[in-house]
Amino acid sequence: MKHLNRLLLASLCILSFSTMQAQDDNNPWAIGIGVNAVDFYPTGEDAPLGGYFDEFFNTGDHWNVLAGISRISVARNIGAGFYFEAAGSVNQIGKYGDEGWDDLMYYGLDGTFNYSFRNDANAGWLDPIVGVGGGYTWIDEEGFATLDGTVGFNFWFTDNLALSVQTIYKHGFDDDMNSHFQHAAGIKFAFGGQDTDGDGIYDKDDECPEVAGLEQFNGCPDSDGDGIQDRLDECPNEAGLAQFNGCPDTDGDGIADPQDECPTVAGLAALNGCPDADGDGVKDSEDECPNEAGPKENNGCPWEDMDNDGVLDKDDECPEVAGTAANNGCPEPTVEVIEELNEYSRTILFDLDKATIRSESEETLQAIADIMKEYPNTIFHIGGHTDSTGSESYNEKLSRERAQSVETFLENTGIPSSRLTSEGYGESQPIASNSTAKGRQENRRVEISLDKEKEMRDNQGGM
Repeated sequence: MKHLNRLLLASLCILSFSTMQAQDDNNPWAIGIGVNAVDFYPTGEDAPLGGYFDEFFNTGDHWNVLAGISRISVARNIGAGFYFEAAGSVNQIGKYGDEGWDDLMYYGLDGTFNYSFRNDANAGWLDPIVGVGGGYTWIDEEGFATLDGTVGFNFWFTDNLALSVQTIYKHGFDDDMNSHFQHAAGIKFAFGGQDTDGDGIYDKDDECPEVAGLEQFNGCPDSDGDGIQDRLDECPNEAGLAQFNGCPDTDGDGIADPQDECPTVAGLAALNGCPDADGDGVKDSEDECPNEAGPKENNGCPWEDMDNDGVLDKDDECPEVAGTAANNGCPEPTVEVIEELNEYSRTILFDLDKATIRSESEETLQAIADIMKEYPNTIFHIGGHTDSTGSESYNEKLSRERAQSVETFLENTGIPSSRLTSEGYGESQPIASNSTAKGRQENRRVEISLDKEKEMRDNQGGM
């Protein structure tokens, strides 16, 4: 019997050690300690006739109870409400039916598959159970196998601690039919749930099982400590306000920093959080006159157009002289002016078959230069022409050199080279017949026009 007792204790130790090693499993474990009572009435040998539950609660006459802890159990949750429970018990039998016996030692090892009607650990405190299994029982030196059926209740005080009561009917398979009831009561402690992120909240209850969090947020984190869990916080690393979904409002203007284009300076919602000191509807960062109200078209500065030509002074290259927008506020020569220039240019004389300007034409060229200076933004084009006398290539060369001579003279009077272009067209653009001396004389000329193409290119290049 001593050997059997040691075997029982060793078995219980192994089971207990196994549970400690399994605390990281997903399904929780439970260990129970308590007392048991064995009742051989009315199912034992020579027991009186009657049903199985006759005098079921006659504890004084039929129940065998051993003082102290007499039953230890270990259980593991399988899932879907099922769990397996292994139990070891010890007792002392002095009552067998209506007979009194010398105290006989009772040992039991049992394993049952139980079903809990409290499927969810948070479903309530009352937990009815039923189960079926088998075991082996020893009475002194005699042992026999049993088929076990269990009914009982767990009363959960917390998710981990419960009062457990149950009755097990053990049907014996020996010739003596040592079938009996065993009643048990004790404390059950559940443990061993998995906590992947180590935040003290089991994965089954943790809404963020892979990231350490807080109990108040069901295991989810609040990195910036603003009381808004990260998964609902649009600014999880910056403490903010609930009204802004966890984002801060540094300048206190009622606009959250992510939507505030000026987050450190209080501003207006209409300007995405930026200030407008002069109230002209242009935010200060884009207002060239932040303390002086002006229209947006003028970048926040007041309108100024001294020459009243419709071009603001800030954009007007000739602010004191009325001009055109196309010429950046500067005046453009009219058709009459161009005609006047050409009347002068037709009187320019060159040495015979040369590009050298005769001295008597210098006064004419100076008059042309004076007119050009009245239009400082205008680009003038000088075109050289000849009659048809001589070869075409010679005439083209001579006309180009004469046009360049006029351009050089005008530059020497102070006209910027950027405002002058020249080209020779030879005999290709006659204005009179080359068959008469008078016509050939008219064709030998210099013409001045506006170079709009170069002016447009220059304006585009400067944009």
